[in-house]
Amino acid sequence: MRMRQLAAKFLRRTHFPPQRLSSSSEITTSNALPNSLSSKTKCSYKYGFGGPSWRMNSRDCYLWTVLAGQAAIILGINANPVLADEPRESSSQNDLDTDSMFGFRKIEDGSVISNEHTAKWRLFSDKGREVFLQGKLDQAEKFFFSALQEAKEGFGEKDPHVASSCNNLAELFRVQKQFDKAEPLYWEAIKILEESFGPEDIRVGAALHNLGQFYLMQRKLDEADKCYERAVKIKRRVLGLNHTDYADTLYHLGMVLYLLGKEKDAEALIQESIKILEENGMGDSITCIRRLQFLSQMYLKSNRLAEAEDVQRKVLQIMELSKGWNSMDTVIVAERLALTLQSIEKIKEAKELLERCLEARKSLLPEHHIQIAANLLHIARVAMLNSNRLRKINISEAIAELDKAKDLLRSSTRIARQVLNKLRTQKGKKQKNGASEMKREGHAALVILLQSLDTLGLVETTKQELLESQGEHLPNVEAENVLLQCISSYKEFEAEKLISDSPKIKTEYLSCMKHLLSLMIDTGNKDKVTLKDLDYEIKRVEAEIHDRSKHKP
Repeated sequence: MRMRQLAAKFLRRTHFPPQRLSSSSEITTSNALPNSLSSKTKCSYKYGFGGPSWRMNSRDCYLWTVLAGQAAIILGINANPVLADEPRESSSQNDLDTDSMFGFRKIEDGSVISNEHTAKWRLFSDKGREVFLQGKLDQAEKFFFSALQEAKEGFGEKDPHVASSCNNLAELFRVQKQFDKAEPLYWEAIKILEESFGPEDIRVGAALHNLGQFYLMQRKLDEADKCYERAVKIKRRVLGLNHTDYADTLYHLGMVLYLLGKEKDAEALIQESIKILEENGMGDSITCIRRLQFLSQMYLKSNRLAEAEDVQRKVLQIMELSKGWNSMDTVIVAERLALTLQSIEKIKEAKELLERCLEARKSLLPEHHIQIAANLLHIARVAMLNSNRLRKINISEAIAELDKAKDLLRSSTRIARQVLNKLRTQKGKKQKNGASEMKREGHAALVILLQSLDTLGLVETTKQELLESQGEHLPNVEAENVLLQCISSYKEFEAEKLISDSPKIKTEYLSCMKHLLSLMIDTGNKDKVTLKDLDYEIKRVEAEIHDRSKHKP
């Protein structure tokens, strides 16, 4: 009762405008990860103050929470996720030493003739690359400008040295997201190279690849498609079908086609790029692993779960052989496979793999690291699935599985709270360069906290249903209290904009409120003020999330 009063108090503090509530809201979630029970789950609530009515299949709702969580928390918590090598959007050293340095190298190799100005031009170019890799972008810009000036003065406006310098400077501006400055430099480099060597020269192909990368980073897909298509043709003719540079452009063209909705063509190109790497002895390289991971994500989004499983098993085998289980990279890959196995109800193997991930994390990470909390949440969801399987066989065993899930979720909640409280005490003490790390960690911790509490509420609801099936009739106070804690936890950190200003977090908050409203109506709650306030808050947050999604670039 105390928790309910607190929730009603915080809801009334939001000063909702007086209005008559006589509405119907329906929450429909299409499950991208189908299961044998339902390919589409629906939780709906409908009531008016003339007389509440409630319909809900809580079993389907809790299964939705379990199964739809595959992508819910990995992106927020992985310290070093192995993802597809998309165009980078930060200026960290890890982002600068891959695609960008590829762009710096390829235009210039073999494209210039030495004279007395070459030494200065080379010095400025090499120094620019060096400080670029150190993250000193302002210094890199000065060196690249000096190289460009030296090239123009020493070799003339249309010399390949100028093209190389234009490309280097354009790549720097791309990383800095100064797109208006970068684009004309890319085109100037291409024009000079075409005039110097012809439109089918390999250096033109490299420059077109870089320009495609530039457009892809901005999601200008049609422009990127044209650049990559032309670059692929040039590289295929000059380098041959088994060259890794050809495979690189092939892969990026596949990415563009996938984003354009041409999934079959994209899949064929990406598979071919992986095959070329494997034939060149690069099957265990990070580049190949990233491409395999991107391919598995394509399969997951298309509900081709068996194919995704095969690719993920292949990646895990590579990681086990190359890095072993003493690497977080291996743990993350294994966890993703476990979540796929969970989605296709290979529950036993998913549980074993997640438990091995937890064991590895406990040996590699601090005791209260947020990734451990996330791992516990995953195992709890598997226990819920196992409980659902057992309810048809043995109710007592099904309840025991739910009790295991409760213990795991309480541990996950405890760790997430500890992380958030620690970050709160550190706020203001960190220097500017630590703000982004705090934001990332805080975001992950709050997402895990809300998800754990929301899931715990569904565990309590499901356990109550099982007890009732055995003739026990007790008030479902625990589920309501847990969901109220979920809501109050969000409000507790709402003022911490460094942490909670996120559509993902608001979505988790929204889920808690919807489950609470459903539960209160289902149990015959007569507090019309609380129901009204809760319904209005749900609509307000839904509108906020919708507005932010419309303005998302």
